[in-house]
Amino acid sequence: MSRTSRNTGVRAVAALAISSSLLIGGAALAQAAPQPPVGSLDFGSLDFGSSQQVADAPRLVGIDNFRDVAGTGSGYSGSFGQHVNKGVLYRANAITPKGADMAALESLGLTKVYDLRTAAEIADKPDVLPAGVAYENIPVLAGDIYQMAFQIKSPEEARSLMQDANRAFVTGTAERAGFTQLLTSLAETDGPQVFHCTAGKDRTGWASMLLLSIAGVDRATIMSDYMLTNEYSTESIKATLAYISSVAGPAVATNMEPLLGVEAGYIEAGLDQVESSYGTIDRYLTEGLGLSRSTIATLKAKLLG
Repeated sequence: MSRTSRNTGVRAVAALAISSSLLIGGAALAQAAPQPPVGSLDFGSLDFGSSQQVADAPRLVGIDNFRDVAGTGSGYSGSFGQHVNKGVLYRANAITPKGADMAALESLGLTKVYDLRTAAEIADKPDVLPAGVAYENIPVLAGDIYQMAFQIKSPEEARSLMQDANRAFVTGTAERAGFTQLLTSLAETDGPQVFHCTAGKDRTGWASMLLLSIAGVDRATIMSDYMLTNEYSTESIKATLAYISSVAGPAVATNMEPLLGVEAGYIEAGLDQVESSYGTIDRYLTEGLGLSRSTIATLKAKLLG
């Protein structure tokens, strides 16, 4: 393979790895190579109403990381022994339904979708939504991380990049503004809603962590929920790694692998930054994101039954 061809392949791989995680660059891949495989807070007493049984979120072929923020079964345990309401908020990767997926989405009665991706990511893989579902783009990312990912030379560098990205959810002005807009819109909009990014793991995972924290879900459960991406997206991660290896070789695939899934250390880096910058998730929500107590109380009322 010529040096030019190999550089083109590596650039394509960097774009793929980025678009498969929380980062940007999917459009560059389309130009450079064949298309890859698809893949506890206390806010006072509230009247939450009565809970009801809701079916688990459907497993979707074209949206493999689609799931209910509340979890499965009776929902995660939150404040005052209540369970988080199912069928209210969903999280996902890019909304690209296949086959029976669209009918499954329609059955959920979604009212609005929030897309946390950049313009480049959206152009590469636009959402395909059921008729009548409102759409809002809230890009939660700042800076050109594509070039940083292109320079990754080891798995350790990839992990460091992911940790830095999670810290930026706390320190970055644009990132905080995005999460403020998302949580405010979720509070103000009625009906079942879904928020997503490209892989449904980092930007989406951080937002889900905030919501579960508001609901009073314990840290261990939140971490287990965060790690579920590796289970839900197992096959697409394997396929992506195989594609990277075929384009740029096994060594590059090994270097890029940490970008494709999640590790506890990623979100823990962000949570450590919350503690360093604000002390608690509560203060991050009110001071870092500027959310009012009313908005937080509304979210808690939606989440708990």
